[in-house]
Parts: sequence; structure tokens; C-alpha cells
Amino acid sequence: MAVDKPGLGQAWRVEDSADLYQVGAWGKGYFGVNGAGHVVVRPDTTAAHEIDLFEVVQGLRARDLTTPVVVRFSDILAHRLRHLAEAFALAIAENEYRNTYAAVFPIKVNQQRLVVEEVFRYGAEHGFGLEVGSKPELLAVMAMTEGASDRLIICNGFKDDSYIEAAVLATKLGRTIIPVVENFSELNLILKHAEKAGVRPRIGVRVKLSSEGSGRWRDSAGEKSKFGLFITEILEVVQVLRERDMLDCLQLVHCHPGSQLQDIRRVKDAINELAHVYAELSLLGAGLKYIDVGGGLGVDYDGSGTNFPSSMNYTVGEYANDVVYRIASVCNARGIAHPMIVSESGRAIAAQHSVLIFNTLGSSALDRFRVSGDPAADYDGDDALPQPVQDLFEAYGAISARRLVECYHDALTAREQVLQMFNLGLVTLRMRGLAERLFWATCARIRDFCRRSGETPEELAGLEEILSDIYFCNFSVFQSLPDSWAIEQLFPIMPIHRLDERPDRKGVLADITCDSDGKIDRFVSPREVKRTLELHELREGEEYYLAVFLVGAYQETLGDLHNLFGDTHVVHIRLHEEGGWAIDEIVKGDTANKVLEYMEYDVEELYPALARDCERAIRDGRMTIGESQALKRFYEGELNGYAYLEPA
Repeated sequence: MAVDKPGLGQAWRVEDSADLYQVGAWGKGYFGVNGAGHVVVRPDTTAAHEIDLFEVVQGLRARDLTTPVVVRFSDILAHRLRHLAEAFALAIAENEYRNTYAAVFPIKVNQQRLVVEEVFRYGAEHGFGLEVGSKPELLAVMAMTEGASDRLIICNGFKDDSYIEAAVLATKLGRTIIPVVENFSELNLILKHAEKAGVRPRIGVRVKLSSEGSGRWRDSAGEKSKFGLFITEILEVVQVLRERDMLDCLQLVHCHPGSQLQDIRRVKDAINELAHVYAELSLLGAGLKYIDVGGGLGVDYDGSGTNFPSSMNYTVGEYANDVVYRIASVCNARGIAHPMIVSESGRAIAAQHSVLIFNTLGSSALDRFRVSGDPAADYDGDDALPQPVQDLFEAYGAISARRLVECYHDALTAREQVLQMFNLGLVTLRMRGLAERLFWATCARIRDFCRRSGETPEELAGLEEILSDIYFCNFSVFQSLPDSWAIEQLFPIMPIHRLDERPDRKGVLADITCDSDGKIDRFVSPREVKRTLELHELREGEEYYLAVFLVGAYQETLGDLHNLFGDTHVVHIRLHEEGGWAIDEIVKGDTANKVLEYMEYDVEELYPALARDCERAIRDGRMTIGESQALKRFYEGELNGYAYLEPA
């Protein structure tokens, strides 16, 4: 429950910051604020085990690892897997379900080797497996699952001849691997390679549901979805397998209800339909053992717990109970055995465990313009003030509680007239500058009146957004938060320190790319999307750190190289057995020469080309030998340096 924010005269508390940034809502116990005003990470959701995020950043800086950096908390990953397993175990017990559950992690969600290895390792005690959606992913998983023949491998995506051959050969190795038929031609490839290898394969089919998805990915389910077989095609699969005496090989029925399903009703509809398909195929003699309910389990990015694209109106426990109950009900009614339940809940497993941290580089504020309101003090030129500028002075001086909207409209009109006169050559640049200062000073004064009164007229509702600061931040939206740019995904963002201070600025975040889209101007809020974020005044000579939370799903694998800003540093942190935290792994971010190589530059030729130019400059007398050597050392150092901005 939200608490009232303290008034301007009251002391600011860390609890006020936690409420302001809705940490308790989206953090789900994994994140909080300590007494020092720092964000803390609680990997097992208990206050007994806390990691101070600001302390982590300071520790990394002491190790010459500067921001931006992605910090992955391995213990959160383990806790998410355990949470999912426990939710289904409880649902299975409550519904007297006579089989088990296993999650398979879709590695497309986060293909980084260390993440996949940790998921596979932590999932061992629960019998969890992996899902692949391409041949390269399968080749990686075939090697990673050495000695784990009982762990499920689900193969989705379009499959060519060699993809199917790899899956069949993995069967021969002893892997529990199930290629899912996405289009009918894949069945013939499976049968061809199974006969060649002399194995009886496990085969799955993906059902094209009539039930539609919801949210941004509603079209990924339903009859117009990209993948899956129509019921007629599935019946043809049954007929082909029956003719080959291989109907027992059809062991899995699969569907994809959508991604980030925010509405539990869509989950119920999809599972109910899939369960009936499973029951009918079982009665036709298929050797079904598994029902794969696909992905879709959401993440509450904004903490609102609502039917909103960046939220979800259900819990993991409710999801598990609905899945188990509906499958059990259909199977009980049709008198068939309960299948093993499989889900592909990658987002719900990985999102919470990664945090992107970056430093600010500076800010731009429109309310920094100051005027006295006295023409004699604010303008020392000889030219007479044109009427629109006089009107701006009058609007500034006339501001009162009763005339806020009137003065704002007067200032807008006067500024427009000054701009028109400037474009006609009727006022000077200095006069336009004076008008600019007067206008923004008027807007800031009106805004301050609204803040003090606690009431903002409807006509002035956008003034806070207009006057918001721009905080320039050392990261790339396109590389580290592509979903924020591409689909307007909301992520929780807040400072990681100074939370015992009142944030007295409101701003938007701009990245260091030269693209106008490289910004974040939508922020989580319990009621509606905020267009500005509460921030602290920057202090000279002091770093100010912000963090984006819940970025462990898709963001690293979807990022691009816009402006040649490559991967950030990545650090794996875990709780130390004796208390505190320890670094498990450090993956250095991309250097300049590495990202240039990605774009097919011959980095071996870059330095020699510059060196030749230096020698020409020496011969022409434009540089000394010492200056040339310094330039070459600088160039070589920068080629091998971090692609992002670093402290001097």
C-alpha cells in the first residue's frame, strides 16, 4: 500500500524513495532500499541476505571495471527456478495430479553461455531441461547436456535436413530430445533420418490454437500464427505414423499461447484447448507422454498487477494451478492418464536476475534560465523592446495563483510572435535570446506555483514534461534495452544511491548514441505511464548511478551495434557462504577494435595507416616526433579500450 509522499517541508526518508519508485511492487522481494539510501538485492527475497548495489559498483570500479555494466545475480536465477518448481509442486498436490512437471528454458531468451550453464546447473535438482529454436542452439545444447540424458531437450523453430539429423543423432546418443513438428514437411525428414540411424524417435507436434493471445504478441497465437499445424494436418501426422507402426513415437503435444501474457483468461483458454487436443490424440492411439504448454508466463515489469502489456494480472502460483487443474480436469473426464507437464517460461525465469547499471554524464535543464522581470536589469541593449517581448515581461510579472493559465497562454503567444519576427529579420539574435529566457523563466515560475499549491489546471498538465531535464547517460538503448526502443517495453529505472535524499528534479534519459530515438521517456507508475523520472541534482565531481532492472530476458541477445557501442561489461555476483557477496565471473565488454571487426574493418591495418600519416606530418613539419609518438600511443590505447565512455 502506498504511503503519502512527504511535503516540501518534511524530511525525506528511504521509505519515501522505495514508495516513489515502486520498488516493493515490481521488485517482488528481490530488490529493496537500505538505511544508507542504496538499492539492495535480496536473491532469496529475505532481508537476511542483502547485496548493496552501490557497494558492488564501487567494488567493480576498484577492479577497473567502469559502468555501464550488466550485473547478473546467479542466486536470483536459482531462486526463480525453485519458485517455479514449488508453484507447480503445490498445484500438483492440491489437484491430485498423477504426474510431474518440468520447465525447459528457451535459450533464445538469454543465449549467453554463462546464463544457460547456470540455468542448466541450477535446474538439475528439479529435472528441468532446455529448449532450442535453431540449429546453432541445438549444437550448443547437445554438447552442454553431456552426461544428462534424462533432461528434456525440446526442438522448436523451422528445421532443415541437418537440423533434424542433429536431433536424431542426439537421440542415438541417449538424449531425451523431442523435435516438434512445426510444418508437415518436417515429419518426413524426421522419419528419413530415424530410419537411417536406426532409432525410434520421440516426436512432438505443435498445435495451431484457435485461442488468441493477448498484449503485444497476440498474433503469435491463433489461427494466423507463424508456427504450428492445423488439426487436419495433425490428423494426417497420426495417419502417416500409424501406417509406419510408429504412432507410439508421437509423444508430445505443444502450443504457443503467446509471450508476456498479461491476462490469465488467455492462459486458461489456451490450456483448455490444448488439453482437449491431447485427450483426443491419446484416444486415437498416440503414445503421448508430455503436454508442453509453451511460454507466455509474464513478468510484472511495472508492479501494477494489472491487465497491462508491461504487467500481469495473476501470480506464478495462480498460473501453475490453472495449468494443472485444466489439464487434470480434461484427462479425468476422458479417462486418460495424466501427462508430464512441460512449460517454456524463459522470461519468468531470467528477467529478474540481471540489472543494467550506468553513470550519468551531465544534464540539460530548461528552468536554468533566470530573469529578474525588470527590463532595465535583464536587457542592456539600445534597441527598443518590441511589443511581444514587452508582453513576455508582463506575463512573467503578472503570475499569480488565479492567473496561471492566462499568463501561460500569453507567454506562448508572445514567444510565437518573436520567432515570426526573427524569421522576417525584424528582431536581433540577442532579442530572441532574451525572449527565450523570459519564456522558460515564466514556465518554470508557473510550474513552481502549481507544485506549491498541489493542484495543476488541466491546461498546464504537460508543463512538467515540457520542463523536464535531459540526463545524458553512458549507455546505448539499442544495445542494452532494445525492447524499450522497439516495442516501448517498460522497465523499472531508478537511482541506486542517494535514496535518503529528496529527488528534486524530473527528467528523461538520453543515451550516448547520436540517434534521436536513443532516449527513455516512459517510466513505470502504479496508475499510468510516467513521462518523466524523479532524479537528484547532479553534483560536481561526483558520479550519479542509475539502474534498469528486470533486463535478463531478451535484451542482451537482441541488442545491436548502433554507433558501434558493443556489449557492456558483465559480472556474475553470488552470495558468499560466509556473508557478503563474491564475483564468480567477469566478462569484459567489447573494445573499439572488436566492434570494428564486427563491421568488417581490418583492424590490423588501422594502426599502420595512422602511423604512415604521422610520418608524413613529421616530414611536412606539422608534428614533432614526440607528438607523433604520443598520438600513436593514444590511438592504440583507444583501439584496445572500452567502447563506452570512460573516466579520464
